[in-house]
Formats: sequence, C-alpha cells, structure tokens
Amino acid sequence: MSNLPAAAGASGKAPKASFLTTLAPMALPSFFVLLWSTGFIVAKFGLPYAPPLTFLLLRFLGVLVILLPLVLLLRAPWPVGQFRQIAVAGILMQAGYLAGVWCAIKLGMPAGLSALIVGMQPVLTACAAPLIGESVRPRQWLGLFFGLLGVALVVYAKINLVGLTVESVLLCVFALLSMTAGTMYQKRHCPQFDLRTGTVVQFAASIVVVLPFALYYEGLDLHFSNVQWTANFIGALLWSVLVLSIGAIFLLFALIRRSDATKVTGLLYLTPPTTAVMAWLMFGEAFNMLGIAGMLVAVVGVVFVVKK
Repeated sequence: MSNLPAAAGASGKAPKASFLTTLAPMALPSFFVLLWSTGFIVAKFGLPYAPPLTFLLLRFLGVLVILLPLVLLLRAPWPVGQFRQIAVAGILMQAGYLAGVWCAIKLGMPAGLSALIVGMQPVLTACAAPLIGESVRPRQWLGLFFGLLGVALVVYAKINLVGLTVESVLLCVFALLSMTAGTMYQKRHCPQFDLRTGTVVQFAASIVVVLPFALYYEGLDLHFSNVQWTANFIGALLWSVLVLSIGAIFLLFALIRRSDATKVTGLLYLTPPTTAVMAWLMFGEAFNMLGIAGMLVAVVGVVFVVKK
C-alpha cells in the first residue's frame, strides 16, 4: 500500500483545499483591478501639468529606463520571431488606448462618461471571442449585462455633458476599440513571451508611434519645456511608470496568459466602481447609494463572467 498518493487520507479521499488555496486565485485579479483603477486618479494629478501625449511619452521612456538595464543585466530572453506581433499588441494596448483616453479627458470628456464608454470593452471582447476560438456561455452573457448595468449606475450621477465634443467622444471610442483589439491580438498571436523583454518591446514601439504626434501637436522639445515639474506631476509620473505601466501591465499579461479574453476584460467592469471609491476617499467626490448599488451589480456581473 506504500504506492498510494501521499495526499490521500485513510478514507482514500483527497484533503479539502485550504482557505488560502481557495483565496489565492482571487488575489491576482483583485490586485490588478486595484492598480488599474488608479489610472484616472493619476490623470487627475498629472494632466494639469503636461499635455497628454508628452506625459505618456515620459511614462513610456521611464519604463524603458527601468526595465532595459534589468533585462540586459539578467540576460532575459528576447522574443525571437515575435517582435512584430508583440509590438503591434503594445501599440494598441498602450499607445492607442492611453492616448485616446488621456486626450479625450484633456479635451473635456467627463471621467464618468469616459469610464462608461471604455466599460463597453468586455461586451465588445465577448462579441469578438469566436475570432480567437473562444466561446461565451449564456451565464457569461448575463454577467456581461449585469456588469455593464453596474458601471452605468456607478457613473450615472457623475456624468456631466458640459464641454463634451465630438472629438473627445471619438477619441474615447478609439481607445475602447484599440484596447479590445490589442487584448484579442495578443491572446491569439503572442500569448506567451518573457514579460520583461516583451514589455520593453511594447513600450519602445509605443514611443515610436506617440513621439511624432507629441512633436507636431504639443510642441514637444528636447527640454520638455511644455511640462511643469511640480511635486504632483512627478508623483503621478512615478506612479504611472512603476505601478501602472510595469506592475499593472505585468499582471494584465499574466491574466491574459491563463484566462479567456472575455474573463480578463470582464474584470474591467470593477474599475469604474473602484475608481469612484478612490475619488471619494481622496477628493471627496460624491458617492451615493446609487453608486453603491451599481458596485454590487457590477460585482455580481463579474462573478458570472469569471466563475468556472
């Protein structure tokens, strides 16, 4: 009887999973949502002191300054044969998405409405799931509906149409399409690569795309004279580089590797409610019972989407 699995008890039954084992799979998505939700908070701190594309360019450069020496020191493997695919995914998920959202906010797009438009991504991803060989079950469609409803309830009281322009709406829709396309493209064409070197490739490609627009539209020069180097701006920039562009992106890539695209993007339904709580705590922004109800509905929707 010595060849019996060590995990089996006297009754022949495997031991029950511990609480920590059950909780562990939830930790990574929860931490990702928490970090990702700080994006709008960073925009509120940073955009008053620099044009959006210039800020993003500094953010991308900061990532390279930190990661490239580490990649060379650790001799991390470069993605041979995948450079083009990884670069394309990076341009869509970094340059396209971030530039669209930040430029829309700079032009007067209310943060609540911007969150609602970008919050359509899980539904859009679910519609496109068959293109990468994934299917969406009826329960997940129900979860997507609840998630979108929850997002709408959270941002409803915050939506302000004053200053809204056609350009800002189009930029936000562009950001939505770009992030969705990037997620789907990476899931299909380059789901596996070394995160360190792959991130370097993606941000280097994003710099190539953003730089000419910053030069032409924002008067960027070698001295970054269009930037006010205040404490708020430097703090927002450091947070964007270290927490968002390295920490949150690494978590996003890890989630894309191990889960369906629909499940990963379904987590984004939790971003507007989490951001609303942060804005309430940090800036005293209004957060009423309707917003709390929306948070609960969004959580139910995400559970339906990601539950196996």
